[in-house]
Amino acid sequence: MATEAGTALPAKTDKQPPRRRNSTRALAVVGALLLLLTAAVLSLAVGSRALSPGVVLDALFHDDGSTAASVIWDVRVPRTMAGIAAGAALGVAGALIQALTRNPLADPGLLGINAGAATGVVLSITALGITSLWASVWFAMLGAVVAGLLVYSLASGGRGGATPERLALGGAVIAAVFTGISQTLMLLDAQALDQLRFWSVGSLARADRETLTTITPFVVVGLVLALALVRPLNALALGDDGARALGAHVDRTRFLGLTAMTLLCGAATSAVGPLVFVGLAVPHIARMIVGADQRWTLPLSLLLAPALLLFADVLGRVAVRPDELDAGVVTAVVGAPVFIALVRYRRTVTA
Repeated sequence: MATEAGTALPAKTDKQPPRRRNSTRALAVVGALLLLLTAAVLSLAVGSRALSPGVVLDALFHDDGSTAASVIWDVRVPRTMAGIAAGAALGVAGALIQALTRNPLADPGLLGINAGAATGVVLSITALGITSLWASVWFAMLGAVVAGLLVYSLASGGRGGATPERLALGGAVIAAVFTGISQTLMLLDAQALDQLRFWSVGSLARADRETLTTITPFVVVGLVLALALVRPLNALALGDDGARALGAHVDRTRFLGLTAMTLLCGAATSAVGPLVFVGLAVPHIARMIVGADQRWTLPLSLLLAPALLLFADVLGRVAVRPDELDAGVVTAVVGAPVFIALVRYRRTVTA
């Protein structure tokens, strides 16, 4: 069955009774939750110093000041929580942009949010000499917000408002501009280049409690706003005219969706860097499992994305011991071929 976006929906989904289909979707969400819990446990237990699950649980509930408790509470808990927050933000942001642009292969970097966040970090280092990770998070958020506002301003000008095509084109322009600015500044300032080389790959290793405290409010607000838009996003899948016929406010939905995506991408990028693949692949995989209904796609993406990110981080810790591979490298090297295989051998569903 062909869709408006030119992709195909699995025929078996249409033949399932609604109650049975929803039960299958609920099981998928429960399975994703269990997968996330497993990834979190591994993230707490696995590292340069392996800890058994019993030791991990004892340290979590009885902080006795031991070396194991210090490793758990000072290093691994903030790192794991940052992975959960950043992964959830990227997964939902990816689902949002794919729904807003009606492009199942769009990713959060398409609208220039990641480039804006990176430029904010570069400016904080080159212009103000800021080296604190906590302080740079605020500049990354500021850059992401500025990029989001510029993209919406460009897309909403003229007749028709902020259409998916204008959002994508405006985002490409803003991303190119901010990328050019940040690259130029880094080439002119060796200190900025050295500091950003680690951050730009995408890693959880530098996440600490201050970083987590800073990004959590932005992530929570972005997730709540995104989940509140599931019904109008479903209406947008029918096209602007179809959405208006169903009573959806198209321009308001796009503006609020872009706002939520800016908060989510800005927070995640500022904390762990511009991670690739997560925001692109996870919503796509979620639609393969539960279909294109955003009431299920967004919650499943919220759970699958942090699980993927934590598994990648754990794999990076053990792959080249005693050194580590950054999570961004692992998601790109391991995840991309898997995603290509899924796209090639499975039928895609429209965003």
